[in-house]
This record gives sequence, structure tokens and C-alpha cells, in this order.
Amino acid sequence: MTLTVWLTFLVAAVFISISPGAGAVNSMSSGLRYGVRKSLPTIAGQQFGYGAQIVLVGAGLGAIVASSNNALAVIKWIGVVYLIWLGIQKWREPPIEASRADLSGFSPRQQFWNGALVNLTNPKATIFLIALFPQFLVAGAPHGPQLATMGATLIFVDILVMVGYAILASQLFRFMTTPARQRQMNRVFGGLFVTAAVALASFKRA
Repeated sequence: MTLTVWLTFLVAAVFISISPGAGAVNSMSSGLRYGVRKSLPTIAGQQFGYGAQIVLVGAGLGAIVASSNNALAVIKWIGVVYLIWLGIQKWREPPIEASRADLSGFSPRQQFWNGALVNLTNPKATIFLIALFPQFLVAGAPHGPQLATMGATLIFVDILVMVGYAILASQLFRFMTTPARQRQMNRVFGGLFVTAAVALASFKRA
């Protein structure tokens, strides 16, 4: 992969990560409640899910899944149900203390797997990667190193963007000093999770 091709791919990767989606909502929700540092397990989990999608597509399994309407539908509806569940949980989440020094109920492992499932159950990512990778593959060169480069680029960019979303949301914490404001914000994020679920439910491959 030449530098020019990689830079073009890098620009595409930035736009892909910046575009709002379930991952962005999840990162912002975690950043608001737990702060940037404690939202890192969530972001790491999302990258695990994203990386699994990249490996599946790179190995050709993504193409098999994408060619099966039943498999794609099962994955999609698991994702829809999971996002709705996250939305309900966020909507019902009780207010927290204004200080993040002692947050009860915080589990890095749970945050990691929550983030992983958000990306693992997103068939849009599979379809998108299948459409994206061939546009940048050089036919006459080994595909393995090229796919590894593109996968690493996608994950690196997504980490930076998701941390940025968490930082942005974390800044809102200073305004969440009353239970009423916290409940309003929880319902906003709960609604965003459900909106992401509706968007996923309406997704149909071309």
C-alpha cells in the first residue's frame, strides 16, 4: 500500500468514525457517567468488537455472513434488542453523586463486554468493511499486510475519535449537579440508544 493510498484510506477512516452511531452514543454515555479514564474499558471493548469484524471480513467469513439473509437478520435483530435494552437501562438509571471519586456499580469487565457487543452485533459494519476494503486493495500485492494495515488504521482512528466523544461528554458532567438534570441526560442517552436501534432495524443491504 502506497503512502497516497493509505492517506486516502486514513481520511475515509476518520469520516467513518466521526459519523454518529451506536459506538459514539455508547462512548459518550460512558464518558458522562464515569469520566474519560473509566470509559476506556468501554472503548477497548468496542475496538475488540470492531477488530473481530475486521478479522472476519479479512478471513472471508464476513462475505459468507453477508451473503446469507438469515444470518444477517439474526445478527441485526440481536443488535436491535441489545441497543433497546441499553436504552431502557440508561433511561431508568438513577442519578449519581456530583463527585466521581466513588462510583458504585462500576465494573470494567462489564463495560468492556457492553462495548464489544455493541460492535459485534452491528451487521452494518460487516457490509461496510466488505464494500470498503476492495476499494483500497492493490491486486498485485499480498493482501494480508494490506488488510492488517487498514484494520490497524481503522482501530487506531476509532480509538482517538471515541476518546474524543468521551471527553466531550465528560465535560457535561459539571452541569449535571442536580438529580433532575441527570435524569434528563439519562433519558436523552436512553433515547439515543433506542434511535440507534431503530436505525439498525431499518437497515437493508442494497
